[in-house]
Amino acid sequence: MRAVDVMATSILTVTPATTIDVAIGLMLEHHVSGLPVLDADSKLVGILTEGDLLRRAETGTGERHRSRFMEFLLGPGREAQGYVHAHSRRVGDLMTADVVTVTPATPLDAVVQLMEDRRIRRVCVVNGSHLAGIVSRADLLRALGQKLAALPHHELTDDGIKTALMAELKAAKWINCSNIRVDVQDRQVTLEGFIYDERMRQALVVAAQNVDGVTKVIDQLVWLDTTTGLSVPA
Repeated sequence: MRAVDVMATSILTVTPATTIDVAIGLMLEHHVSGLPVLDADSKLVGILTEGDLLRRAETGTGERHRSRFMEFLLGPGREAQGYVHAHSRRVGDLMTADVVTVTPATPLDAVVQLMEDRRIRRVCVVNGSHLAGIVSRADLLRALGQKLAALPHHELTDDGIKTALMAELKAAKWINCSNIRVDVQDRQVTLEGFIYDERMRQALVVAAQNVDGVTKVIDQLVWLDTTTGLSVPA
């Protein structure tokens, strides 16, 4: 999937001249935590988020308490910048100008990677410098829900369940299938064999549970500590 497949195209926006009381009203009314900022030519110039509004004089949170040494290192310029953020009532003075963007053709895994790396909740999608859409975490959840709802469901036989599960495990990089035995009786899967990390146990159980037709997973896996030779049964 690509960004264009999940992005929202009906987007609330503001301008640099918009006052923050108007912007806050839009956020609260429409339950959004960020607003793209467009200039007079409809070009994306920034984004206003909840984080940009945390330090405000009106709520008594505008002052950052730093040591005299830190104040000396940072200089009066940083203090002046903090004053603007705490007191200005224009979006243009508070917005984040360094906007994380992708194109409509950007693969969805790259979009998610950006969100994780930058610890952000949304990514603007642009054509050139113009806003085409926005991908938020809610959009990703919506796409996931649609994919899960569209998954085909088949009542596999015992042999079919075993074949499907073994194919899934052989494709996995985290397990050596030669250490695992799978038995299926009346659509109940029994897992036996050795694992070398307890996290493999849960992964194997999940893989079995996800096979269509499985009614129960019986865990008989044994954890083996390769350094001591100690083994711990399920």
